[in-house]
Amino acid sequence: MATSDAIIDQVKGQFGEAVLESSTPLGFPTVCVAKDRARDILTYLRDEPGLEFDVLTDATAADGLKYPEPWDTRFQVVYHLRSSRDGKRLRVKVGVPERDCTLASVHDLWKSANWAEREIFDMFGVRFEGHPNLKRILCHHKFKGHALRKDYFIHDGQWLDEPETLLDEIGDWGENPADEGFSELVPVNLGPAHPAMHGTLRVFAKMEGETIVKAVPEIGYLHRGFEKHSETGNWTMVIPYTDRLNYCSAMLNNIGYVRTVEKMFGIEPTERCQYIRVIVGELSRIIDHCVCLGAMLVDLGALTNFWYLFNIRERIYHLLEGLCGARLTSSYARIGGMAHDLQDGFETELREILRDMPRNVSDVLGLIAKNRIFLDRTVGIGVISREDALSWGWTGPCLRATGIPYDLRKVEPYDVYADLDWDVATRDGGDVHDRAMVRFDEMIQSMRIIEQALDRMPEGPVMVEDKRVVLPEKDKVYSSIEGLMNHFVLIYDGIKVPAGEAYVPTEAANGELGFYIISDGSGRPYRIHCRAPSFYLYCAYPSLAEGNMVADAVPLLGSLNIIAGELDR
Repeated sequence: MATSDAIIDQVKGQFGEAVLESSTPLGFPTVCVAKDRARDILTYLRDEPGLEFDVLTDATAADGLKYPEPWDTRFQVVYHLRSSRDGKRLRVKVGVPERDCTLASVHDLWKSANWAEREIFDMFGVRFEGHPNLKRILCHHKFKGHALRKDYFIHDGQWLDEPETLLDEIGDWGENPADEGFSELVPVNLGPAHPAMHGTLRVFAKMEGETIVKAVPEIGYLHRGFEKHSETGNWTMVIPYTDRLNYCSAMLNNIGYVRTVEKMFGIEPTERCQYIRVIVGELSRIIDHCVCLGAMLVDLGALTNFWYLFNIRERIYHLLEGLCGARLTSSYARIGGMAHDLQDGFETELREILRDMPRNVSDVLGLIAKNRIFLDRTVGIGVISREDALSWGWTGPCLRATGIPYDLRKVEPYDVYADLDWDVATRDGGDVHDRAMVRFDEMIQSMRIIEQALDRMPEGPVMVEDKRVVLPEKDKVYSSIEGLMNHFVLIYDGIKVPAGEAYVPTEAANGELGFYIISDGSGRPYRIHCRAPSFYLYCAYPSLAEGNMVADAVPLLGSLNIIAGELDR
């Protein structure tokens, strides 16, 4: 595997002065490249033997208008690349001036770039030349301005009530000239006000009989401006916002965010904190899979399985409610540790749940594993190849269902995952069936992880002793001027994260959850971008749905487990 320096030197040797700057902030190799050579360099990084950055993990942008040290150009477009061959990562930054706010599209290099470029255009106004469908994706199509620009005031309201027809994307209706006005193709709206589309997803479909000829998704119905809101509060105030991303596994969102901020500080959480994060994270993974599988099976008419799976979920929620006072949105993690230690009786109750859970999972599998209806509705439906899954930026259970054992807990281990004995669950079919089965397999592995973590968890504090991020004990606040001033500064000014940038990925329930953060050294985030797994899973949905029957589109969607809060942010 080539070192970071070797990769950067190779790119410099090939493109010379087009590589404007290189660095390795917090261990992440980064190159800044000239705008007019960006596409050439990205193509080289993808295709050159030995490099082969075949996965565009994420693409986003940032506005330098109010950064304390002026940027050479107002905007930066940021590409995060990964090689599936050896796991190396690279960040490529391209400066885009306001007077020429354009950049060559790379949608044909990585399929994941299609929606990523649309989001950058929507939020920052950067136009990608050669993009096949450059239009807004999260904001309303009549929205004026670009919300993540620093000169767009967050409270500027707009009244927008004109629905999006999507007729520009659906294409020709194929009217029969022999029978004027007649078309054999029928438009059908799937969602958003339909339980099969999980409430906030709309697909405009062109149907021939019951077969989907063309599918055009519309997202943004639950876009709440997570990234814009994150710029208005302090670093700790962002934690409850992360709960509202994937609200089916909120603690994993908390952990992913605070890990990124801790990386910028150079903070290593205490050992007990790391074990607790593993336990509550795996519990969150289990309940997320219960929601995914239960809802998908209900969509197929299997109601009994739903109750079995939600019984597991309910018991875990009862345990977590005792831990942090909330069921769905926990806000339990903190920068530097956890809000507090485990409550009395936590381990006893959790071990009882773990004792019963294998039987509960077995009961569900006993109903569906050889069920002819379930197999007919899932086997061979929505098949995706390994190559396409990587090109679309898939991660998590959906990628592992194609046979690729990519799991950040193994390939880039964090907390104490490297010290625990467990297996990466994979299947080979890449269809609806295997995406479901991988999640059942992962629930079993999560149980193994939790049991070992309980057995090995040490005593000790759950927060680091670091005055930069941790409030002093109350007795010190009341009895010493140092404690009082430390408390006052952290509350009034907020935690002051060192200036710089970081991208830290976490293995969330749906795949790679990454936070890309830029700090200007103040008590408020300058830029926070969430690399949402659902966003890149759903962008492939039309290509999988087309050619299948409308009835197949429902379990296909369920197998992707699109969580709207995570998708729209």
